[in-house]
Amino acid sequence: MVWKRIAEKNDVPEGKGKEFIVDGKHIAIFNQDGYHGLDSICVHQDGSLAPGKLDGNIVECPLHFWHYNIKTGELLDYIKGVKLQTYKVEAKSDGLYVDV
Repeated sequence: MVWKRIAEKNDVPEGKGKEFIVDGKHIAIFNQDGYHGLDSICVHQDGSLAPGKLDGNIVECPLHFWHYNIKTGELLDYIKGVKLQTYKVEAKSDGLYVDV
């Protein structure tokens, strides 16, 4: 895996998410008790999770209200055993980096 600089630290406000395209992958970065990254596309109907409502470590897909854990990528309802890819995110002095 390779660390890629994706943004300034203030580009993802606390308690919010933002989508980035990194090497062709749609990755949602969330700033919730640290930075967390996961595939941005909901498995239900391909909606972006990045603008979803956060409640602790859970993001709600804004299209049809499916719920994912932003730390593990696990889908919490409807289909058992579904997990989105997660990515390590680091905040450094010169910005946010994701390991892709």
